[in-house]
Amino acid sequence: MSNDRPLRERATDFFTGLQDDICAALEQLDGGGSFREDQWTRDGGGGGRTRMMEGGALFERAGVNFSAVHGHFENAYAERMPVGEGTQFYAAGLSLVLHPLNPLVPTVHANFRYLERGTGGWFGGGADLTPYYPYREDAVHFHRTLKAACDHFDPLFYPKFKKWCDEYFFIKHRDEARGVGGIFFDYLTGADEGPLLGAEDKAPRQPRGIDFIFNFVQAAGHAFLPAYLPIAERRRNEPYTEREREFQLIRRGRYVEFNLVYDRGTHFGLETRGRAESILMSLPPLVRWVYDYRPEPGSREADAWDYFRAHDWLDE
Repeated sequence: MSNDRPLRERATDFFTGLQDDICAALEQLDGGGSFREDQWTRDGGGGGRTRMMEGGALFERAGVNFSAVHGHFENAYAERMPVGEGTQFYAAGLSLVLHPLNPLVPTVHANFRYLERGTGGWFGGGADLTPYYPYREDAVHFHRTLKAACDHFDPLFYPKFKKWCDEYFFIKHRDEARGVGGIFFDYLTGADEGPLLGAEDKAPRQPRGIDFIFNFVQAAGHAFLPAYLPIAERRRNEPYTEREREFQLIRRGRYVEFNLVYDRGTHFGLETRGRAESILMSLPPLVRWVYDYRPEPGSREADAWDYFRAHDWLDE
């Protein structure tokens, strides 16, 4: 693909192609469901295509959304962004959330995006795993796969983006993590990666350019399927009880709390007057809030709760 084309066009093409690849793989994995596609337009400029699978053999709900929107931010919202200037923006990206029916199969989220504000552009995104009954081998596989994608570009990427993920996907009012983490990054421009990554020696680093970051984002996007599919295949046929289903619905409540209170993607979509159905596709179809829920000491649910904090999965 020629670098002579504007970066926004190349990034947009990558996100649409990644949506196609992921949806095809998920339909094959599910074995019973298929994606419905809704194409939509945004009043202020742009639009997208939302693909939703519900009631599948594996996935109770699976949403894979592409959008490319443009227009003007509200002044107050634009001023919160550390890159670029002015209120004019362009944003393209892929966002997905998969909610399996079986509580032994983890929920997973991934997002890869490119944004421009004025003349400044940057990439953000990542992927994170949210099991209900965690298995250490699954968390290790997920992190190891993402680390391999990161290490190809910079050995500092995984430890820094893993830490960023642990800090970002944290439910502050509950004092607990949403899941077992993954990687998260934002405002990557390729212009000054040393201070951004917090290199201990503070040595100056040569700017590597935003195309370097774009190449990394493509690698991270392609790592999603090999990170998640083997876990889903391993757990999909495990039997479960009503108690385990109940616990899944309670933990899904935590997922909803994070997405509505803290998630930047949700806030960005609502602030820019995006399509509400596509923005809120990340929410699970069924959920429960039990007043003052506490897992029974010594139970499998109590053991699971120990996973919902930061762990060094690859060194433990």
